[in-house]
Formats: sequence, structure tokens, C-alpha cells
Amino acid sequence: MHSIQTDIISILKRKITTVPSGDKSIYLVGPVRLPVNLDGETHIFQWYCWLRCDSIAGDSCSDETTTTEQIIARLSASNLAEMQQSSVLVYGDFAEVPDTLIRMHSICHTGDIFGSKRCDCGYQLKQSMKMIVANGSGALFYLANHEGRGIGLFSKAMAYVLQEEGYDTVDANLQLGFQDDIRSYDDAIQVLKQLRSKPVTLITNNPRKMDALVASGADVSGRVPLWGDVSEFNKKYLETKVMRSGHFEGRATD
Repeated sequence: MHSIQTDIISILKRKITTVPSGDKSIYLVGPVRLPVNLDGETHIFQWYCWLRCDSIAGDSCSDETTTTEQIIARLSASNLAEMQQSSVLVYGDFAEVPDTLIRMHSICHTGDIFGSKRCDCGYQLKQSMKMIVANGSGALFYLANHEGRGIGLFSKAMAYVLQEEGYDTVDANLQLGFQDDIRSYDDAIQVLKQLRSKPVTLITNNPRKMDALVASGADVSGRVPLWGDVSEFNKKYLETKVMRSGHFEGRATD
């Protein structure tokens, strides 16, 4: 095992928290000061990233035996770049304000990074961050294992091929052997509970996200819709989310 200097352990130990999640644990690292550009203005967020203990090579997932030094030493053998890790951007006095906004945002490689108009994901990502800043506090959870509603990027590419032949987004997933939506919010909810115990208002059009939060015992005070960026390229996709995936109905906004 790689030998870690004592001062390095001391620095990182203050920023690593072990969070229980089901029969495993999550290692939560942060906060890290993160200046973010939103439409030409810089806003300061606090960034956290988390990792399931069983993603680290040789980790027994035992809270009693795994030390900060062991976590750090095992990282280089774990090839985490081949995996996906989720994270959360926190804004303002997230822990203590009476009520605040949160967004559980599923990664969309094509929409978030390339600006694809086949969906509304990139718009929702930026818009929810703006809503959080305007509110004065909040958190955006960026869920990296949610690509294509949980089927992964390569499978999503094949689903897109089917969509170009006339299948809607639900049928494309089903034809590839997946369920319509296989996303889990369990780990994100445990991180939320670690960061805040007071009520939250969820930014979403998806009732499944609301149901997951409420079922976990999280203190959810309400929902804020997030509609917009409707175009000829994503109109059918958005209609399918409402008609077949049960999303709340909405309308385009300016």
C-alpha cells in the first residue's frame, strides 16, 4: 500500500465523511470552493463528490476498519476514471435556512455537455442552477449513474438509433431490454440528509423523484416545476415523458 504523508492525511481527513447508505457506506468529500460561471456572472458554490465504498479496490466497506489513509492509498488502484461518480453543488447557507431548493439532476452527456436539443436536460441543468442562486440557497445533485434514465451512455446511443427510426424514448429503452426508468436516488438522498435536516423544495417535473424523497423520510415541503426550451427537436420527447412516464404536465416558459 502506498505510504501517505501525515500532513496529507490530516488535510483530507477533515474533508472526508462516511455516510451510511443501505448495507454499504458512501465516502463524501468536500466542501470545495467552486466559482461557477452563469451567463457571464460568477457565483460561488461549495462542491462535494461522493463514492460508494465498494468502488474502491480492497475496501471492506466496514466503518470500523477503513481509515482515511486506507481510502487514499487505495484510490490509485481503483481506476475510478473508468467509473462514474456523482456530486453536489451547494449554494448559500444550505444547512440552516428554513426552506431551500434542491434539484436531483440526472447526467445527460449529450444535453449537458454538447447542448443537444433532442432533450431539455442542458436547459434544466443551467436553469435550476439559476433558480438556486436567485433563491439565495440550494443544492444541485448531479447524478452520474443516471445516463439515459439509468441505462448508460452506450445503450443510450443505441436507443437514439431506434428513436431515429420512429420509436419513442420509452419504447426504445424497452426494446433494448431495459425498464423505462431504472434510476435510484438512494445514495443522493443519504447525502442530502447528511448536508441538511430541514425542509426542501424539489425542482422537478418528475413525480418519481418526489416519491423517492418522500418515501425516504426526507422533509419535502413542495415542488417547483421546470419547463422550457421546447423545440421541434424535443417536442415528441417531452410529450412522451408526460404521456408515458407520468411527468407532471407543464408548458413552455420564456
